[in-house]
Amino acid sequence: MTLTDTNSWTGIREELLRRIHDRIWEPGSQIPHEADLAEEFGCARTTVNRALRDLAESGLVIRKRRAGTRVALNPPQRATLTIPIIREEVEALGKTYQHSLLERACQPVPPILHGVFHASLGEDVVYLKTLHFADDRPYAFEERHINLKAVPEARARKFEVSSANEWLVHNAPYSRGELSFSALNASDETAQILDCTPGTALFSMERITWMGEEPITHVKLIFAPGYRMHSVI
Repeated sequence: MTLTDTNSWTGIREELLRRIHDRIWEPGSQIPHEADLAEEFGCARTTVNRALRDLAESGLVIRKRRAGTRVALNPPQRATLTIPIIREEVEALGKTYQHSLLERACQPVPPILHGVFHASLGEDVVYLKTLHFADDRPYAFEERHINLKAVPEARARKFEVSSANEWLVHNAPYSRGELSFSALNASDETAQILDCTPGTALFSMERITWMGEEPITHVKLIFAPGYRMHSVI
């Protein structure tokens, strides 16, 4: 592990995960105390605490007051949410990627998202409409809200050179997320954007990511006809 890695809780989490996966720390074994790990990594104890809390939320370690932290004997088998970068997805198909920012605005949290971006948030969100292309053909239409309380740097981003999808993957680490999938028929507006016939069956995905209890972003993606989702578990 490099010195840079130890400056962030995510870097420390990855190192702790490596030790668990490589059985340096066997299932059921005691993990060194936070103070000892902080000294080893040359970081604040709170940084180690954040990494351990994330592992505990994943069920990989068990934390008990006064008893310390142990590697879980039977960690839950969970699928890992890895957010794909659409540019890489398109390029993996051997096609040329580009995106067009159709709309960008800072606006109040819309009522439809009050259950996610709490109505008491009291701050604007960045609202974006983006069209992704593969070889000059529409690939996916993206509608996104970014919580500026969680990612204040997004306020200054134009998202014209790098899409919000790619920028958030690299700059807004998340602790959990939710996905939902659906089929829908293309409306007149969607058909025009994706260059298909109104009523065409399309694949749609909605995703919400959080850092702890703070929502980061809500995105809805509608893919052009012929899209196939591929996942490895």
